[in-house]
Amino acid sequence: MTPRFLLVGLLLATCSLIVMAFDPSPLQDFCVADRNSKVLVNGFACKDPKMVNADDFLFKGLLGMMVNTTNAVGSNVTNLNVELFPGLNTLGISLARIEYAPWGLNAPHYHPRATEVLTVIEGTLQVGFITTNPNNRFFTKRLQKGDVFIFPKALIHFQQNVGNGYALALSSLSSQNPGVVTIANAVFGSNPDISDDTLAKAFQVDKKVIDEIQSNF
Repeated sequence: MTPRFLLVGLLLATCSLIVMAFDPSPLQDFCVADRNSKVLVNGFACKDPKMVNADDFLFKGLLGMMVNTTNAVGSNVTNLNVELFPGLNTLGISLARIEYAPWGLNAPHYHPRATEVLTVIEGTLQVGFITTNPNNRFFTKRLQKGDVFIFPKALIHFQQNVGNGYALALSSLSSQNPGVVTIANAVFGSNPDISDDTLAKAFQVDKKVIDEIQSNF
């Protein structure tokens, strides 16, 4: 075999190993999650279609009332994923309602399994995300009521209310169970703690600073 054919064969073999990571496409009209099933699958086992009714596709109250935003960051996120809404199973989508006190922050975080589309319902938000390629490029915009912004999959992002009034946003995510990793909570609130020596070197601060931050989590 000539070197040229060897190179082509190597390229084809490499391409065949590429994995595309996303929620699998449904193979039937619906697969309402059976939360009582003992079958372990990537997601949830299906409820018997004969037992499914319209209530399985209805979730009431997500946009119906304000919730408490009196906390350290001044925001509250209500996630509506397959854990709460079994009708989402295998459909590759979920929602979140995000409420912000004046100057409240939805702290830097990322969703390991989803792209997010954020729509501002009320108020003014400063939003942004950081890329990995090119390294650490920061994209940010100020959003008004009715504006829509995209946070690409698995990139660190945030939103902050930059007004003196209440703000509300609705988020759509491209996974039935997108997951969330809040950076500060993960780094400083892990169980067990990450060594303060490790974090002091990473953040280039004194270990006493790390100990003080960890005590808040």
